[in-house]
Amino acid sequence: MTQLGPIRFPWEVPPAFGTPVEVAPGLLWIRLPMPMALDHVNVYALDDGDGWTLVDTGLNTPQTIEIWQDLLDGPLAAKPVRRILLTHHHPDHCGMVGWFQQRGAELVTSRTAWLMARMLLLDEQDRPVPEALRFWERAGMSPEQIAKRAGERPFNFADVVQPIPVGFTRLQDGDSFHAGGRDWDVRVGHGHAPEHLTLWSRDDNLVLGGDQLLPGISPNIGVHPTEPGADPLGEWLTATARFAEVAREDQLVLGGHNLPFTGLPIRLRQMAENHHSALDRLRALLTEPQVAVDCFPVLFKRRINAGTFGLALAETVAHLNYLYRRGQITRRLRADGAWLWQIADGA
Repeated sequence: MTQLGPIRFPWEVPPAFGTPVEVAPGLLWIRLPMPMALDHVNVYALDDGDGWTLVDTGLNTPQTIEIWQDLLDGPLAAKPVRRILLTHHHPDHCGMVGWFQQRGAELVTSRTAWLMARMLLLDEQDRPVPEALRFWERAGMSPEQIAKRAGERPFNFADVVQPIPVGFTRLQDGDSFHAGGRDWDVRVGHGHAPEHLTLWSRDDNLVLGGDQLLPGISPNIGVHPTEPGADPLGEWLTATARFAEVAREDQLVLGGHNLPFTGLPIRLRQMAENHHSALDRLRALLTEPQVAVDCFPVLFKRRINAGTFGLALAETVAHLNYLYRRGQITRRLRADGAWLWQIADGA
């Protein structure tokens, strides 16, 4: 057993892609590949006796489809997939939801997750929309970068997500859900994704954490052109404090990425402290006015390349918006249309 302080990892290595591992009676851990730096997503299969409930589904790629078909023909073949529990709308979690729905599975998720997924599937773009260009300008992206991006087809949700049919079953905070021979309390998080579902077993020590509860890495908390004034970091810190009230050392957290772990109370504190430390560094930098892209070095303390630029920008604006919403920094438009952020008098 690997130990990192009070955080423990009962499994030292993950399963091979597409190879189920039983982590508790009636609950299988399955890892699916992704073609990016974060090269995997964890999904789970819960044995309901007469069928399976799947927790998340991976991206819609030929490789993922092949793995799921092998699973349905092999380890999961004895009973049908009756339900998909979708923790949140991000494509690595909902990419194959429609594929299963077309085969008769019921979708169970939060209303916002369903609405976001449906909306994004319909929002195909050949070129960035004017709102995206303005968002990049406000963040201080160089005219050369903006011009380059303006001529390129952006990532589209539909590129890696199967069409999702109309109709779902809603879960919301405070609900209970029966699956895998257990009753689960539904607790809703925010920040990484709106109305992100987490499930906490009443019958044993299991927690299905999605991307809200992860070891080793912090979920991306970002602001995007759709809502440039959003405060996801404030929402995420509030949710983290709420989860801390019910977290226990012995709970086995099954997250959307990395390894299952115990030690959730200290992990929640670590994640919150990481963001508060980043906010402290940002306040120190903003004694002089800065645009968002100038804040990368102090926030991330590593080189940001083309592949991580978008996520870094989204998270930087989230931290700036957090401070701005609380009156700790001010902003004014520079002549080129970029926001200049600076510490407020008396802050």
